[in-house]
Amino acid sequence: MSVQTEVAPLGVLLRTWRERRRYSQQELSNRSGVSTRHLSRVETGKARPTPEMLVHLCENLDLPLRERNRLLLAGGYAPRYQDRRADDASVALVMDGLRALLDAHLPYPALLLDEYWDIVDANAAVDHLLAGCAPRLLEPPVNVVRVSLHPDGLAGRIGNPAEWGGHLLRQLDHRAERTHDERHHALAAEAAGYLAAAGYPAEAAGHRGGAADPGAAPAGPVLSLDIDVDGTPLRFFSTSAVLTTATDAGLAGLHLETFLPADEATRRWLHRR
Repeated sequence: MSVQTEVAPLGVLLRTWRERRRYSQQELSNRSGVSTRHLSRVETGKARPTPEMLVHLCENLDLPLRERNRLLLAGGYAPRYQDRRADDASVALVMDGLRALLDAHLPYPALLLDEYWDIVDANAAVDHLLAGCAPRLLEPPVNVVRVSLHPDGLAGRIGNPAEWGGHLLRQLDHRAERTHDERHHALAAEAAGYLAAAGYPAEAAGHRGGAADPGAAPAGPVLSLDIDVDGTPLRFFSTSAVLTTATDAGLAGLHLETFLPADEATRRWLHRR
């Protein structure tokens, strides 16, 4: 298990996360059932919560599992959540099940991604989409945000770069806001830089809560990824699934990204392949 051993005082961490969630002490009290007086005493270091109360507060603050471990350590308690790698033998059955979903999705593309959008695994249909990308972008770990927006990746083949790029940026911003992880903030800045360099400023692409074109009507019932593959224009829409019951920090960051045809021509092309 990998956890940080140097942590800030518990009260500081708890107050920081409460403020990040934009909760007053009263609101957190209403959500958790812990009195404002006791919350104040914990935040000022005058009271020490039990590990059960601390986990309860973390749940009400929607903290990532690694951050819950940090607060437990700061409170003088042992971490509760393992943090295993995807190749750890103890999670082999879970990983086998997720990989089976990838294969079951064929002939449509599907990827298993970690919390930073690095590819953990993918089915064979993804190879069609990534063909022609610069080899250095396909060296593990392959980051799908970088591959999608980098000029030597898929950027030149995406037909709606501002819309799709804005979609990716909003996901990155949402994840960074939840985790306050510097790697998420850095990846969002990198993605915004690619769009800006291509003539799509971050604001126009929907960065920080904007919209690609606030006055434009949606082009269809779902946002599509329009991409040219081997000279053929294809259209996909995507779905994302996470392990909502994960009690391991490594597994909690995994998500399954699947792509489905958004028109009949794309469906026929994929089935022929």
